[in-house]
Amino acid sequence: MSATTVLARKWRPRTFAQLAGQEHVVKALSNALTQNRLHHAYLFTGTRGVGKTTIARIFAKSLNCINGITATPCGECSACKEIDSGRFVDLIELDAASNTGVDNMRELLENAMYAPTMARFKVYIIDEVHMLSKGAFNAMLKTLEEPPGHVKFILATTDPQKVPVTVLSRCLQFNLKQLPPALIASHLQYVLEQEQISFELAAVNLIARAAQGSMRDALSLMDQAIAFSAGKVDEAVVRTMLGAIDQGYLFDLLEALHGQDGAALLEIADNMAARSVAFDAALQELATLLHRIALAQTVPQAITDDEPERARLLELAQAFTPENTQLFYQIAIHGRDEIDLAPDEYAGFTMTLLRMLAFAPAKGGLPPTVAVSAVAVQPNVRPATGKAASTGKFVEAAVTPVSAGHVSPDVSHNSGNKVAPAGQPDWATLLAQLNVQGMAQQLAKNCTLEGLSDQQITLCLAQEHKHLQTKMATDKLQAALNDYFVRPIKLNIVSGKVESATPAVVEQETKQLRQQQANDSITQDRFVREAQAELDADLVLESIKPIQ
Repeated sequence: MSATTVLARKWRPRTFAQLAGQEHVVKALSNALTQNRLHHAYLFTGTRGVGKTTIARIFAKSLNCINGITATPCGECSACKEIDSGRFVDLIELDAASNTGVDNMRELLENAMYAPTMARFKVYIIDEVHMLSKGAFNAMLKTLEEPPGHVKFILATTDPQKVPVTVLSRCLQFNLKQLPPALIASHLQYVLEQEQISFELAAVNLIARAAQGSMRDALSLMDQAIAFSAGKVDEAVVRTMLGAIDQGYLFDLLEALHGQDGAALLEIADNMAARSVAFDAALQELATLLHRIALAQTVPQAITDDEPERARLLELAQAFTPENTQLFYQIAIHGRDEIDLAPDEYAGFTMTLLRMLAFAPAKGGLPPTVAVSAVAVQPNVRPATGKAASTGKFVEAAVTPVSAGHVSPDVSHNSGNKVAPAGQPDWATLLAQLNVQGMAQQLAKNCTLEGLSDQQITLCLAQEHKHLQTKMATDKLQAALNDYFVRPIKLNIVSGKVESATPAVVEQETKQLRQQQANDSITQDRFVREAQAELDADLVLESIKPIQ
C-alpha cells in the first residue's frame, strides 16, 4: 500500500461495476446512458460516504468517454484518465459548503454558457448543495429552467429537505441508501486480501457495524486499525480502538437474565464500570445482540457457521421465547434513549437491566392444580359517538382455579424417584429431573425416547429440528444424563419421523389450553361482564394472560 494513499481513495470505484451496493441507482443511470435518454440535472441524496460524488464522477466519465456515451467507460482514454486524476477541465467540482454566495454561483453559471473545451459535455458537480444561500439557489434556477445542451448538473446533498422545491422539481432525484454491514464487511475483506494484510473476521465485522452504512467511514476506520495494530487487524485491537463492548459481557448479562439472577446482573455491570465501559454503547450493542437472537429464532440459517459466537447465540435463541426477545429489545432501545435522563450512566444501565428482570417470566410453570389465578384486561370504552377509545387502565379480576383434570399435568420434579435404566420411563418425566437448561434443554424437549438400556439412551429428533443438534447442546445433555444416572450413559440421537408427542409439543398444547381456560374464565367472570355493560367496553382478548 502506498504510504501517501489512504484506502478510501485508493479503492474508490472507477466504474459502475466496481461499486458496492446502490444497484437501484446504477441500473437507472446505466439504462439512461445506454438508451441516450439523458436529463440535464441530477440530484443524489444520502448520508455521508455512500457514494454520491463517486457515482457523479463515474457518470461524468460515461458522458465524456472517447468511445461515446456509454454505461461502461473505457478508463483508458484521455478523458477517463483525467477525470480519475481530477484534472479534467470540463468537469467542475464545487463544494457548496465553502462557496455559498450568489457571486460564486453567478460566476460558475456564466462559464457554463461557453462550450466545453475538449469534452462532449461540461459537467458541474455541486456537493452539499443544500448549503447554498437563497440568492445562489435563485441564480441557479434560471439555468436549470433553460439549460444549455452541452451542460449537465449533478447535485449532491446529505439534507434534501433544505433544497428549495423549485430546484428539486427540475432535477432527476436518486436516493442512495446506507450500506448494510454484511456488504461493507465483504468489501473490506476483499480490500484486505488485495492489500495482503492478515485479519480476523470478527474485527472486520466490528468495523463494518461501526461505519453505520458508510463505505468511506469503513475504509477510514480500517486504515486506522491497520496503523493501530501494526499491520494485523485483530478483534481485540479493533475493540480497543473503537471502544466497542466485549461481547462476552453481553452474553453473560443475558444468561444471568435468563437465570433471573439479579445479583449476577449487577456484578457484571460493576465489572463493566470498573473497565470504564461506555454504558450508552453497551445498550446499543445489547440491542444489536437481541436483534441477532431474534433472527436466530426466526431464521436459524441466518446465523452463519463462521459466526464467532454462533453456539452461544443459538443457545440463547432457544433459552428465550420470541416474545421475551422482542420485549427485552424494546427495553434496551428505550433504556438507551433515556440514559441521558438518568442520574448517571451506571444508574441508567442497571435500571434498564432491572426493568428486563422485572418483566422476565418467572422460572418454572404453574402448579398442576391451578391453571390461572388472575388476568389483566384492558377495556375499550365507546363514547356516545360510537368511536372506540382506550381507557388506558387495566382491570384485574380474580379467577376461580380450574380443576387440574382439565390441564395436562406438569411432570414430576421429585428428584428422589429416579428412573431405573432398565425401565422405559416417560421422557418428559425424566427430562424434568435432569439438570439441563438452554439449548440442550430445547434439543431434549424436541426428541422422543426410542430406547433406554444400562449403557445407552436413544432419542429420535425430527428432521425439521436438526439445527438444534449442535455439539455444545449434545455434550451438555450427555453430561446431564451421566450425572443423573451416576455413570456413563452413551447418548445416541437419530433423525427420523417422530411418532409420539415430544415434551415441546405437550408443553405448547398445555400452554394453549391454559390460555383458552384463562380466556373462558375472564369472559364468564361476573365483574368483567358488569364492567363491559356499564362502560360499553370491549374486552381485549390479547391482553388476557395466565398469571404464573
